Amino acid sequence: MRRAVIRVCFFLGSLTLSIPAAGDSAAEDWPVATLTEAGFAGETGERLDDLYASGALPNLHAVVVARRGKLALERYFEGEDERWGDPLGRVAFGPQTLHDLRSVSKSVVSLLYGIALAEGEVPPPDTPLVDLFDYPDLAADPARRKITVKHALTMTLGLAWDETLPYSDPRNSEIAMEMAADRYRFILERPIVAAPGTKWIYSGGSTALLAHLVSRGSGKPLIEYAREKLFAPLGIGQSTWTPGSNGEAAAASGLRLTARDLARIGQMILNRGRWGETQLVPEEWLKDSFLHHTAAEDGLFYGYQWWLGKGRRDGRDWIAGFGNGGQRLVVIPDLDLVLVVFAGSYNQREAWKLSVRIMNDVLFPSIKEP
Repeated sequence: MRRAVIRVCFFLGSLTLSIPAAGDSAAEDWPVATLTEAGFAGETGERLDDLYASGALPNLHAVVVARRGKLALERYFEGEDERWGDPLGRVAFGPQTLHDLRSVSKSVVSLLYGIALAEGEVPPPDTPLVDLFDYPDLAADPARRKITVKHALTMTLGLAWDETLPYSDPRNSEIAMEMAADRYRFILERPIVAAPGTKWIYSGGSTALLAHLVSRGSGKPLIEYAREKLFAPLGIGQSTWTPGSNGEAAAASGLRLTARDLARIGQMILNRGRWGETQLVPEEWLKDSFLHHTAAEDGLFYGYQWWLGKGRRDGRDWIAGFGNGGQRLVVIPDLDLVLVVFAGSYNQREAWKLSVRIMNDVLFPSIKEP
C-alpha cells in the first residue's frame, strides 16, 4: 500500500559518497569495481553529483549501481522520509539505512512464490483461487472459479479494484482492504468486471493473496520465510516487513531493505536465480515471471508482479520493480546492469521521472563498453 500522509517538505541535503571497503561486512562477499573497470566513464559519479546539485533530482535518497556482478557506484543523501506513511523525520541515508520499497515489495513476493512453488508449499498457477480459501459461497460461483493463481500473479483477476484514488481516501481499494474484517474475502468477492486474464488492473490485493498462500503453505510469517529462503542466502542482514491491519505483512508495499541489499536481489536476477553456487530462485520461474503476460499502462508490460519494457532510446529489454515515491529496482540484462533508486517523493505523480533521468542523463551516456 502506498499510504498518503500529511504534506511533507523535503530538503536538498548534503551529498554523501560511500565507497565500499574491503572490510565492509555488507560488501565483503560482493566484489567492488571502479567505474572504469565496470565500463563507465570515470566521471560518472561527478555527473550524478552535478545533476543532484542542479535540483534536477529532488527528494533523492540513494543510488546504487552494479555492473558485471560488481558494485560500481553508490551515492547517499539526506531528506525527509517515512515508514509506510508514518513520518520518520529527516534521515541521513547510508549503506546500512533501511528504506521502504513500497510496491517493489510486490516483485519480491513473486520471487518468494516461485521458491515456495519449487518446494511444494504453494499451489501451481493454474489453481482456482477460490479453492484455496474457505469461502464456500464464492467457490460455488462458476465465474469466480475461473480466476486462478496466475491471474493474481499477472494482476488480471478481472475483479473491480481502484488504487487511483488517494491513499488517504477510504474508497481506495487497498485502504478498504486494510479496513475490512477479512482482507482475503474482501478481495475475492469484488464485483467481476472482466473475464479473468483479459484486463490488467493494478491491484495490491493480488499480492496479498499470493503472500498469504506463501505464509500459510510454509507455516511461517512472510518476513521469516523471506529471510530464510532469500535474504540470508543473499547476504542480506537487515530487513523488516511492516504489518497491515490484520497483523500479517503488508505484502504489497511494506518491505524495507537497504539499497545495497535490494541491488543484491537485482544481481541474483541477472545470475538467473543464483547467488554464488546456490540456486535461490528456480530459473524457469524467472523465465515465466519475465514473459510479457499482459499489457499494462503507459505502453509497458507486466509479468509475474514485475514491470517489463524496452528502453525508448536503445530498445533494450528491462525488468523492474516500481514503488511509490520513486523507489526502483531496474535490471537490464543486455548491459549486465542493476540500478537501485530510493527517494522520498511519496504520492507524487512525477516521482517516476527520477530514475529515468538518472539512467538517461547519467548512466547511459557514461557507458563505454556495452
